[in-house]
This record gives sequence, structure tokens and C-alpha cells, in this order.
Amino acid sequence: MQEKERYLDLPLEDVIGDRFGRYSKYIIQDRALPDARDGLKPVQRRILYAMHVDRNTADKPFRKAAKTVGNVIGNYHPHGDTSVYDAMIRQSQDWKMRHLLVEMHGNNGSIDGDPPAAMRYTEARLSAIASELLSDIDKNTVDFMPNFDDSQEEPVVLPSRFPNLLVNGSTGISSGYATDIPPHHLGEVIDAAIHQMENPGCELDELMNYIKGPDFPTGGTIQGIEGLKKAYETGKGKIVLRGKAEIEDLRGGKQQIIITEIPFEVNKANLVKKMDELRIDKKVDGIAEVRDETDRTGLRIVIELKKDADAQGILHFLYKNTDLQISYNFNMVAISNKTPKLMGLKSMLESYVNHQKDVVTRRTQHDLSKARERAHIVEGLIKAISILDEVIATIRASKDKKDAKDRLQASYGFTEAQAEAIVTLQLYRLTNTDVTILQEEADELQKLIEKLEAILGSEAKLVGEIKRELKAIKKKYADERRTVIEKEIEDLKINLEVVIPSEDVMVTVTKEGYVKRSSMRSYAASNGEPPGMKETDRLLYSLELNTTDTLLLFTKKGSYLFLPVHQLPEIRWKDSGQHVANIISMDNDDQIITAIPIKEFTEDKYLLFATKQGMIKRSVLSEYKAQRNSKALMAVKLKKDDEVVYVSLTDGRQDIFVATHLGYGLWFLEDDVSITGQRTAGVKAINLKKDDFVVSCMAFSPTEQPRLFLVTQRAAYKKMKLTVFEKSTRAKRGLVMLKELKRYPHRVVSLLPVKNNGKVWVRSEKGTLESIDVKTVRSNDRYTNGSFLFDTTDAGEVVEVWYEPGEIDETEPEEDGGNDQQGASEDNSADIDHDPDTPSLF
Repeated sequence: MQEKERYLDLPLEDVIGDRFGRYSKYIIQDRALPDARDGLKPVQRRILYAMHVDRNTADKPFRKAAKTVGNVIGNYHPHGDTSVYDAMIRQSQDWKMRHLLVEMHGNNGSIDGDPPAAMRYTEARLSAIASELLSDIDKNTVDFMPNFDDSQEEPVVLPSRFPNLLVNGSTGISSGYATDIPPHHLGEVIDAAIHQMENPGCELDELMNYIKGPDFPTGGTIQGIEGLKKAYETGKGKIVLRGKAEIEDLRGGKQQIIITEIPFEVNKANLVKKMDELRIDKKVDGIAEVRDETDRTGLRIVIELKKDADAQGILHFLYKNTDLQISYNFNMVAISNKTPKLMGLKSMLESYVNHQKDVVTRRTQHDLSKARERAHIVEGLIKAISILDEVIATIRASKDKKDAKDRLQASYGFTEAQAEAIVTLQLYRLTNTDVTILQEEADELQKLIEKLEAILGSEAKLVGEIKRELKAIKKKYADERRTVIEKEIEDLKINLEVVIPSEDVMVTVTKEGYVKRSSMRSYAASNGEPPGMKETDRLLYSLELNTTDTLLLFTKKGSYLFLPVHQLPEIRWKDSGQHVANIISMDNDDQIITAIPIKEFTEDKYLLFATKQGMIKRSVLSEYKAQRNSKALMAVKLKKDDEVVYVSLTDGRQDIFVATHLGYGLWFLEDDVSITGQRTAGVKAINLKKDDFVVSCMAFSPTEQPRLFLVTQRAAYKKMKLTVFEKSTRAKRGLVMLKELKRYPHRVVSLLPVKNNGKVWVRSEKGTLESIDVKTVRSNDRYTNGSFLFDTTDAGEVVEVWYEPGEIDETEPEEDGGNDQQGASEDNSADIDHDPDTPSLF
């Protein structure tokens, strides 16, 4: 029976919920977040208090850090020694704390992220300003609570003679809450606190006349007054913080960038490494060397530039692409009235001022009580000395101390406390001069009592006392502001030619999505060999570009990838490229259909899109300039089950030809397609029959009309002049360009614009690959089905067709001079089923 009572049968979710709730409450209130009154987390408070109790202060010699850590663990903080030592180290690091609370001898880490020496090697003591946090703690100024084993008492909060929460800031993560409070300038915060006391109803703008913004120990420059104001108003806001950099001129026309301050909590070694990687990876042109010349005199990073490099442009590139400029996000959460709160500047100062009023009131009450007690004793001593002989006689006649005290109280009206003071008085004090000294002390005590009573009786005098102490601390400890505040956030415009080495390269894109850039030297060494790629892959695009150009890759699902050429992987011509999905995230089942190189994103160029379901869209090229290129972006809005079949760059004055699966062709002007935005679906290009869809689209100059090369699923092909069609307008049915058969009719797989040379490649579903020399094919009319390339009975139907241009040849072959190569005769089957609407335009 007893065994059963030991265990409770509870649902798991209740137990876990209860335990996690308790744990969350603990880490929110007692671990990760600072108190709004003294700005300290429990572990920090315990470290400072343990050192104070141990008299390990700034006016005494340093003491082993391990001793303090042991005291903290043994008496106040039942956690691991590492957590305590780490917190102690942070309070001693001058690149983390605006005013150090712990002074340390030995290695306490570095701004490069180096670890500190073990606690057995380092020595520590409280700093002078840390003692101000603990000042008057023995005068009942704050509440105490039992420690973890009820053997001692520890303070709930420190008296905090200065607003430490704002001065040193805080950072921490708990359950459901996080905090990021930046450090501020001591003098500014004290001035604002005084103004808050004098004018409790003051506005935020008034406080911001005193507190200009954060003042980081590492200096730097803050940009963005709006973000600051929002942060101080709501507790959340964002500012830009950048390091301090200057451009120096050297002899020989060279320059160098000298960095003397870096943003708060940025690891210097990582920053230098990142800058050097940009140089090594050729992400930026013009950097000759990056050196860290930091020594005991201060931080110094030197970026030596090549001759004629644009120093300002490179500096802007470093601001944008390294942690030389960061975004700092305010999240000012602190524990106020045992509750985590997001606090603005005004509420933080209110918390501190109310705490100080409480502390000074309690201290004054304590001092008043002590002064009254002493005045009472002095009054008894003066009275005793005035009747000294009688007092001595009474004492000598007494049996013991208690009897003496009782007789003094009974005979002369002394109180118990006065009688105690008299009987314990030393003989040397019984001199004639003592009365005057005691009288002086009594007068001073009376003045002190009156002063203390006045402070307790008047809010103005109480505030005056707090102001006096704050001003004394400001005078003693305030130093120069380190962080500069700038109103506007600078827009970092980077001229690509400044930072990217201008170099001509060969760029290739394959059908399976592999991309690369190869140096012209690597390309030249190949002696005309095709680029390296998988056997199953084929080249989609190959052209000489410059590293300052941009490549736009368009996919069948209506996305586009923004790829600056300098970001393409540099790979030898004979080696395979890198898959584009490794550079930019995109859908696994998406497919690259077109690559378009862009020198400049202008307003007078357009991107033209055609889709399988007969839509066409024209958008201004400049809308496709992306600021970020981490993922695929929307190029065209597609309906369900639609896909892009064609994309091209146009000048707005092109002709457009659309071909469909059922054999309709429509020729119209680009001007018929209205201009729409980037994220639009466009307009109807062609009026499709049921079960029909667009297989091809082309845009071409009206003065350079291409020949049309048609291939059907039955491996039939023919070449037509554009003039066999009549120019129409958008959204019509179009003209037929095949002879309709009842049995096994031809369907268009592809219609390609071709010149007088080159080859058309045809691949069947069973892998048969054949090519047709365009020059050898004579032109035909719209009503023939052309010649057969191979028998689809064995090879399977045609699934893919592409054109490979040859060398430029201006000569035009005779129309009847060509031969029908690969032998098969024209399909002149009499089994013709004419569409009654065939000849006319719709």
C-alpha cells in the first residue's frame, strides 16, 4: 500500500507541461534575462556580491579567479564552474563591456575569439565602478533571500548607484524570450535619468537629447536615427553599425584602407579571414593584401590596394559583403516586477529611478535609525559625565554589570541602552575634555537627523540626493563617447567594374543545368573541342561574356535565376560544370530552357515569354534586376499545368511567330503584346483548339526573316519561307502548315527558325539521334508534310528537336537545287481530311 502511494499515475503531457513550465519560469526569471533595476543576471550579481563579501575590491591586491568561482558555486550559484567563469570573464573584456565590472590579470580572451586562460592561472578583483553597484548594500538598501541551501543570504538585486542596464547592456536567450540591449554612454544615461527624475512626464524626444544612441566599447558608426527612435520607443528596432575605416594615400599612386574600429561583437579574426577570402576567390578586384596589424596600442587592419584601384568602391563592397557593416537589432527585454517585459528607454529609466528612490529611502531610514540611536547614547554619556562621581560610586557599589545597569536606570533615569554605554565606557574617556567632544558629536548628530528626516519628508530632497550621487559618479567615471551617430543609412551602390576584375570568359550552360565559366586561355587550349559535360547532356548555350555581365537563366516553371557572371564557378573548359542548384536554390523538378546574357538592365529592352497554353507576355528588362540571388525568382505567372516554352530579349520592334501542336502557325507584331509587370501572366498569343498547345515561338527582326524548319512526331521535316504565311494579329487561330491525314496524322514537335546553314538534330523516344543539314533541304509550301528522316516504327516518335547554327554563310541556295536527303519520299497520301476553315485566318 505504501509503495503505491509513492507513485502518481498522471498523463505524460501533464507532467511534461508542468515540469517545462517550471523550468521556463526559472530560466526566464533566474538565469538568462537581466533585472531592469541593476541590469544584472543572477550569475553576474552573485559573482560581484561574492567578491564584495570577500573584500576582493579595486583597492586590494588581485586574487585567484578560481577562489572567487569556488565561492560563487559553493555559496550562491549551484551550477558548473565553466558557466560562472565565463560570466566572470565577460565582465572583464573591454570589447564586450562599456565599463568593466571585473579587473583581470592574465589572459582573458581576445576580440579574435581566443579562449581565456583557465581560472587557475588568472587573477581578478572588482573594478572601482563595480563597487558603486554594491555601495551601501549593508545598510538594508535591498532585500535579501536565502541561498540555495538556506545557509546564507544573498541580495535579490544590487543597490546599483548607476544605470548599469543601459550602460553595459545585456544579451541573453531564455525560453520564449531573448534580449539584446546595447551599451550606452555613462554620462548620457545619467543625464537622461536626472531629466527623468526632474520631469517624470517627459517625452522620448527630450530623453534622446541626452542619450544620442548606443555607445559601443568597440566604437564604430551608427546609421539610422529612425531605427533608434523606434527602438527607444518600443524596445525593438534596427540600426546599421559599421566599423571605422579611412583611406590613406601611399607613394606611387597606391592607396590603402585602414580599419581602426569594428562593429560590436564581431570576431576580428573571422572578419580579416573573410576579407582575404574575397581577394583569393577574386570576388573583388583591387585588393593586394589584407594584414592584421593589431598590437597593444590598438586595433588596426590594413587592406593594401593595387595601383589605380577604386578605394571607395572596394570599401563599399566590404561594408556590404562582410561584417565590417552589420545590422544591430534592439530587443530590450528585462525582468521588471518579476515579469519579462519589452521595455522602451523611458520605462527602463523609470525602473531605475524608482529603484534608486527605494534604495536611497531605505538607506536614509537605516542611517536615521543609527543616528538616533547614537544621539541617544551621546545624550546619556553627557549626562553621566556631568554627575560622574555619583555614577562611579553607584557602579562601585554594584555587585555586577547587570546590577550596575539596573541601579543607574533606577537612580538617574538612564535608559537601558544608555546604561549599557556607561558601564562599558573605558576609563581614559573620563576626562574633562570629553564633554565638549561629546557635545560637538551631539550637535552634528542632530544636524544629520534633521537632514535625513528632511530627505524622507520631501520628494524633491530625495531626488536631489540621488542626483548628487549620480553626478559624482559621472564626474569620476564618464569618458569620451566612442560611437559616432549618423542620421541616414548610406545606400551602398557598388559599381561592378570597381570590385570585379573585368575579364572575358567563355560561359556554358547545359540542358541538364550545369553552368561554368572558363578562362579564354583554357578555351583556346581546347582547339575547338566541345566543353566537358555528361554524355547524356547537351550544350544549351555557349558564348564569350565579361565577368561584369549577368546571365539570366529561365525555367519551364516560370522562374528565373539571376547569375552575375563573376559568381559562376571557374572551371576548365574540358571539365564538367557545376549544377546551378548548388549556386541558387530552385525546384528539383524544374528545368532550364533558356539562358540570356545581359550587359545592362535598361528600360528600352524587353523580355518576351510564351507559354504552352497560348499566353504571351512582354515585360521591361529593368524589372528583372535582382538585389539578392539566393533563390529562383518569379519571371512569369503561370496557370495550373502551364509551362514556359520560349523566352527572348527583344527591342520592342520584333515580329513574332507562334506554332502549335496541331499544326497552326500565327505571325503577328510584338507591338500587339502590351507591356505588363514582372509578376503577371500576360495576354493570349493564339486562339487554341481543344487539345492543342503551343510547341514553339520565335521573335525575329522584320528585316531578317528566318526560314521555318518544321519537324513532326513521325520524323517528317520540311523548310518553309515565312512568306507562305500572312501577317495577322494576336489571339487568332492562325494558318495550318501541315496536310491533315485521317490515319496517323502528323503533329508538330517543333518549329525552329533557321538560317541557310547549320544542322537540325532530331532525337526519338528510343534514343535514335539524326541530323539534317539545313542547306540541303529545299523550301516547301504550307500544305505538304515534308520528307521522312527515319522510320518511327523502329525508332519511336520524335521527342526532341534542336538547331545547331553553322558558320555564317550569306549565300542563298537555289530553291530547287537541294536534294531531299535521307531518301524518304514526301507523304502525299490521298487520305486528306481538309479542315473547312484551313485557308482562312481566324
